[in-house]
Amino acid sequence: MNKGNTVAVDLAKSVFQVCILSEQNQVVKSLRLSRPKFKEFLTTYEPPQVFMEACYSSHYWGRYAQQAGHHVGLIPAQHVTPFVRGNKNDRNDALAIAEAARRPGMRMVPVKSESQQDIQVLHRIRERCVATRTGLMNQMRGLLADYGYSFPEGIEALAVKLREAMEDPALSAIIRKEIEHTLVEYDSLSRRLEHLRKVLADYAAKNEECQYLQTIPGIGPHIASAIMSTIGKGQAFARARDFAVWTGLTPIQKASGHKSTMAGISKRGNRYLRKLFVQAARHTVRWAKRQSDTKLGNWINQIILRRGLQKGVVAVAHKLARISWILLQKSEAFKAA
Repeated sequence: MNKGNTVAVDLAKSVFQVCILSEQNQVVKSLRLSRPKFKEFLTTYEPPQVFMEACYSSHYWGRYAQQAGHHVGLIPAQHVTPFVRGNKNDRNDALAIAEAARRPGMRMVPVKSESQQDIQVLHRIRERCVATRTGLMNQMRGLLADYGYSFPEGIEALAVKLREAMEDPALSAIIRKEIEHTLVEYDSLSRRLEHLRKVLADYAAKNEECQYLQTIPGIGPHIASAIMSTIGKGQAFARARDFAVWTGLTPIQKASGHKSTMAGISKRGNRYLRKLFVQAARHTVRWAKRQSDTKLGNWINQIILRRGLQKGVVAVAHKLARISWILLQKSEAFKAA
């Protein structure tokens, strides 16, 4: 195979479309392979570069191709879509991936290791458990409102009141039984969440990069493990601002001619990390009130004074993202002074 050729793969569950593009951007070969044949293709052939869309199963196949000796690039799906021409089919999708891979400045998604994916699985399961538990308790709060109950805010306080309501003889046996089932489900989810918290905390305690991240005010084991499992050491980004842009914490620019306007944050990229950075920023703002003599604390207090709390929190989240990338790159702890 020509060393200048580019191999693009449209991934699927059973049937894989492979497009081989020459240096002159001509389609050399288009293959439709089954799963075993695709594995044989990666093992037998020696394409210099293999590109895939960053989607379902892409990290598994990325690791498989790397083990076979290939250089692998995962392209974000939103950057592939503009290159799709004609009808939406596997052949055109594979060609679009190959053309997107040739575009200058295209930023690739790093192939995640199995340990990184393990931690991401825990975070995603935790998010699902939190949403399920919250929905469960909010449903019971709304249903019992028709029976004259008014519950305090907070899930734990609601659980305490539900246990009291379960003993209320004014409620029918049907409702009391459903409250009991709800509390059993609530307790099960709470135990699962506590288990996930301990596993993530244990991972963060043993991981050196997570230890560096936890020296940043507002960053704990949960957020540190999420950052580490998502970006590794931040090798996909050339500078700290690129990471902040990727998390969607930078302003949208609207420019035409000599006029340039900065709007709200873009909210692009990783929504989960952006949410965690904003949560960390709220804690860091409280920390800054006690640490106004430090450089970071003084900067936070000044920006809150100038821009208000909500905009200031987003600015602090942006700052935390940049600091996180720097610490991962330098492998050192944060120095508040």
